[in-house]
Amino acid sequence: MKDMRIAIDGMGGDNAPQAVVDGVIKAINEYSDLEFYITGPEEIIKEELHKQNYEGDKITVVNATEVISNNEHPARAIKRKKDSSLCKALELVKEKTCDAVISAGSTGAFLTGCTLIVGRIKGVKRPALTPIMPGKNGPFMIVDAGANVDCKPEYLVQFAYMGKEYYKGVLKGENPSIGLVNIGSEEEKGNDLTKNTHKLLKEEENLNFIGNIEPRDITTGNTNVLVCDGFVGNTILKMYEGTASTVLKIIVEEMLSSGAKAKIGAFLLKPVFKSIKKKFDYKEYGGAPFLGVDGICIKAHGSSDGKAIKNAIRQSKEFHDNKVLDKIKEQLELKSE
Repeated sequence: MKDMRIAIDGMGGDNAPQAVVDGVIKAINEYSDLEFYITGPEEIIKEELHKQNYEGDKITVVNATEVISNNEHPARAIKRKKDSSLCKALELVKEKTCDAVISAGSTGAFLTGCTLIVGRIKGVKRPALTPIMPGKNGPFMIVDAGANVDCKPEYLVQFAYMGKEYYKGVLKGENPSIGLVNIGSEEEKGNDLTKNTHKLLKEEENLNFIGNIEPRDITTGNTNVLVCDGFVGNTILKMYEGTASTVLKIIVEEMLSSGAKAKIGAFLLKPVFKSIKKKFDYKEYGGAPFLGVDGICIKAHGSSDGKAIKNAIRQSKEFHDNKVLDKIKEQLELKSE
């Protein structure tokens, strides 16, 4: 079997290209069946490879003279900057030189590029951003977490099918539960979108749909795949990240300011806090796939370090090795028959 080939936007993210090169080298040291194409200004990428003492043959540098920044209009940037590191990486997947693409750069530009350059799977109405989140009883997925602010019920049904196959392939859950994010558990609760989506999901015999899920129940992780429009999903994602960080800081600050006994307790509980922090660390999950595009496209966090890039690479490898893309296509084809 030939090695999996991964294209990486060498200039995407706050810490590029250092974090990108670091993450790639870490992945090469961990996996023997991967090859990488790093896109970006050739001299800059090669200089970083030299700094990190890489002398192997698993990395190909693809020269790109332009960079897309976060403050540029996504569609305009993709259309105008054809020689950007992001567009060059996406083209490598479109032309089948690479099996996957990873970027920590502009989310909007990456989504636009995935749609315009790589293209959607036949029949897919909208691609969806799908992060994996930590729950009390296990990880769960949000589909969609920001790609589509306005949705129709049929989009959310497709999100459920795509999320189901990704959960099975990457998180190894055989019959993942599907929940619809809503303001109440009763069927009649919510707006027109959630009410109509509930009716459609309830009719889907090939989905393990368990009904509406209230936001307060999301954090248990008991529901494997949470379906919602991108506005709701992105709000959940950012609120979740902010709350976890704030609560941990409050606990530590209170213990350190409450006398000697509390400080001793804080010291003894340090391993516990470290473990909790790790569970809520985006670096552990690496990135979020854009499901619905006709290629493996992983969006890494903008502030990704080498560890996060390496884990995004791991995620793309699991996506590839478990043939998740093919299974999503099969599910959607069966549904359209």
